[in-house]
Amino acid sequence: MRLKISARKSDLARLQAYTVGERLQKAHPQLEIEYRFKESLGDKNLTDPLWKIPEKGVFTEDFLGELISGETDLVVHSWKDLPTECKNKTTIAATLPRADQRDLFLFKKSHLEKVKASKRLRTFSSSPRREYNLGPFLKEHFPGTLKQVDFLSVRGNIPTRIRKLIEDPEVDALVVAKAALDRLLSAAQSEFQEVIAGLTAHMHQLNWMALPLSINPNAAAQGALAIETLESRTDLHTLLQPIHDHQTFYSSQKEREILSAYGGGCHQRIGVSILNRPYGEICFVKGLTNSGEVLDRKELFSQNPLEKFNATEMRAIETTGKRILNLNSEIPADINALYISRTEAWIESLNHPYLTWTAGVKTWKNLAKKGIWIHGCSEGLGEDENPLIDVIGKASGLLGAKAVWAKLTHQNGYKSEKGFADGRTAIATYELQLEMDDAQLNNQRSFFWSSGSQFLALADKHPKIWTQYHACGPGHTYKIIRSYLEEKNAFDSSRLQVFLDQQDWRKKCQI
Repeated sequence: MRLKISARKSDLARLQAYTVGERLQKAHPQLEIEYRFKESLGDKNLTDPLWKIPEKGVFTEDFLGELISGETDLVVHSWKDLPTECKNKTTIAATLPRADQRDLFLFKKSHLEKVKASKRLRTFSSSPRREYNLGPFLKEHFPGTLKQVDFLSVRGNIPTRIRKLIEDPEVDALVVAKAALDRLLSAAQSEFQEVIAGLTAHMHQLNWMALPLSINPNAAAQGALAIETLESRTDLHTLLQPIHDHQTFYSSQKEREILSAYGGGCHQRIGVSILNRPYGEICFVKGLTNSGEVLDRKELFSQNPLEKFNATEMRAIETTGKRILNLNSEIPADINALYISRTEAWIESLNHPYLTWTAGVKTWKNLAKKGIWIHGCSEGLGEDENPLIDVIGKASGLLGAKAVWAKLTHQNGYKSEKGFADGRTAIATYELQLEMDDAQLNNQRSFFWSSGSQFLALADKHPKIWTQYHACGPGHTYKIIRSYLEEKNAFDSSRLQVFLDQQDWRKKCQI
C-alpha cells in the first residue's frame, strides 16, 4: 500500500509528519509513504497575531480540500491548531503519545542584571492566554521579582522566533510550547541537523523556566498530534490503530470540549490541562472568558468514594517547626540538578549554576525573592513527577549526559531510593524541630497531613488515629502514611485519600 501524508512546510510540521510515517512503517513494514508539504494561510500571513486573523484553522483548513478530493490520505497537525468545531466529512482518526504540555519561558542571560535593576520584563508572545496567566506569575517568580511585564507580538516558526529574540536588543524573553522545541532538538533526520545546531547555539545564550500547568494551563491539546482522515476511510482507521494512543486522545479531546464550552479559538485567554495519574485525573482551567468570568479551577477526580465530615471532625496537621541549625552540607561534585523540598532547605552560599527544581510554586516564589533562578517545579504533585528536562537541559548547557539529582531537605526528611527517573541523593541542609500540637486529637475523624514526619511523630504517640481517615497531597507523604499503616496492619484504601491541597480536601469532604 502507498500512503500520502500531508503537513505544513515548517521544520516542526515536517518532523511531525515523518514521526507518524515512521511509526506506521514500523507497524506495517510493507507500507510505502509519500510526503506532501505546503504552506498554509497562517504561514503566509506572518504580520497579524493569530487571534486577529478572522479565518478559523489558519494552519489547518488549507488541507481540507486535498483530503476530500483524495489528493492525500492523511494530514498531520499540531492538534492545538485545529478549530474546536467538529467537521462533517473528516475526523481525527489517531494520535501519538503526547509530548510535554507545558509552555517554556526563554530568557536572554545577558539581560538579567538590566531586568533586575529596572524590574521590567519585555517578552515575545502573541497568545492572549499566556499574557493573561503569565503576567502575574512572572512578576512574583522571576528572580528578584518584577513590577511590569510587557508582552509583544511575534510570529514565525520556532527557530525564527528564537532568532528574533536573540537579535532584538529591546526584548528580554520569549514564551513557546515546550513540545515544539523538544521535538526539534531531538530530531534524528539529517535534514534537521543544521536547525538543531542553530537552536543549540542560541540556547547557550538563554536561561529557561518550564512553566507550571497549575498557573498557566496549556492551550487545549498542546503537545499532541492530530492525524486527520476522511470519516469514510475505515481502511485508514484500521491501519492507524497500532500507533494510536488512547490516553492522549481522551485528554486532548476533553481539553478541547472544555475550551469549546467557553467559545473556543486562539483568541481566548483560557488554558486547559488534563493530567492522568495513578491516583486520579487532574484538571486545571485558568483564564478569563469573553464575558469577563475569571476561571481558576483545580480539581482532582478521585477513583475512590469520599466520606463526608463535620468541620469539627476535620483537622489539618501543618508542617510547623523551627529551623534550628544550618548544617555544613556539601553537594557532591557529580550533582548537576537540585530538588528543593522547602524554602528552608536552600543553602545560601550556593552559586554553582545547578538546574534547580522546587517541590511547589510557593517554594519557587520564596526562592525567587532571594534572586534565585528556578527552572520549574513539581506543582505539589509529588517528587516522582517527571520534570522532562533532559533535552532542554542538554541544549542549554546545564546538563551533561543526564540529570544527576540531589534533594535538599531537613535532617529527618524522607530519603527516597528513587527520584524522578534516576537515583537521587538526599542531602540534609538543616535540622527541623517540629512543633507538636496533639491536643484534642481524640475528637478528630479526618486528618489532612502536610508532612510525613509529622504523621509519624503523632501516629506513634496516638495509635487511635491509625483507624481514622487520612488525606494528603500526592507524593512521599502518601507513601510514608501508607507504608506505616501497612506495617501496623491498619491500611484501608478508602481511609487514605489523595487531594491536590488542603482546600481541595475541605471542599470535597466537609458536610
